[in-house]
Amino acid sequence: MVEALHTDYSVRQICEVLGFNRSSLYYQPKSNAFEQRLRDEIEKLSARYPTYGYRRITQLLLRMGYAVGYKRVARLMKANNLSVAVKRACQTTESFDGLEQWVNRLDNLDICRRNQVWVGDITYVRLKEQFIYVAVLMDVFTRMVRGWQVSRHLTEPLTLRPLQQALSQSVPEIHHSDQGVQYLSTTYVSTLIGHGIDISLAHRGRPWENGYAERLIRTLKEEEVHLNEYDDMMEAKQRIGHFIVQVYNQKRPHSALGYLTPVEFEQQYLS
Repeated sequence: MVEALHTDYSVRQICEVLGFNRSSLYYQPKSNAFEQRLRDEIEKLSARYPTYGYRRITQLLLRMGYAVGYKRVARLMKANNLSVAVKRACQTTESFDGLEQWVNRLDNLDICRRNQVWVGDITYVRLKEQFIYVAVLMDVFTRMVRGWQVSRHLTEPLTLRPLQQALSQSVPEIHHSDQGVQYLSTTYVSTLIGHGIDISLAHRGRPWENGYAERLIRTLKEEEVHLNEYDDMMEAKQRIGHFIVQVYNQKRPHSALGYLTPVEFEQQYLS
């Protein structure tokens, strides 16, 4: 109707007669596609940094180029129950004191041997009606995934079980991760120290400092998770476990390994 009247009357006259605010005629709502993309990015960041509140998540989004404010991020996090998940993760683990003693030990480090450096990371997987979480622990030199775990909760066992699984086979010189509370719990840190493992941490807000684990997560998402729909937790755990153990470790060639699989590369290194 406004377009038809606009041929005979000015915008000001139309707004005065109809009682409209002039700005409403020029308002362009945010697209649903942008809103969904923003939700997805917030979910990824919340899973990666479970202790971050809406202010830190907003800062990460701004660095990534999203034009978004604190209020909008807080609203989306609350609507998706992500704020609650952050609080729950903090309450279920006891953080280790003395964080300041650990630095990023991978800067300019020549990684040249097996079990020199293990890296860990967490990601989320969307099911039909819920999210689940995947933790992985990889040896950087051989690219072999030493341990993994799938869980409904961002709690200590999500990372502790892969560590225990991996330590039953071998012990690294350095363990590297981000500063997620699961990696800094008293039990997790005590386990590392008890085995004489040096602790290395990426700085907060710098995911690229955990790049080896980030690339592993990206491969898992692109070559398994994004290509499938899981009906439930059991199916997701089975399919993800099959990909990690049977495909990634044993069948997938890596350019960094001269296009050998991690199993082939490790066998060659040990022979």
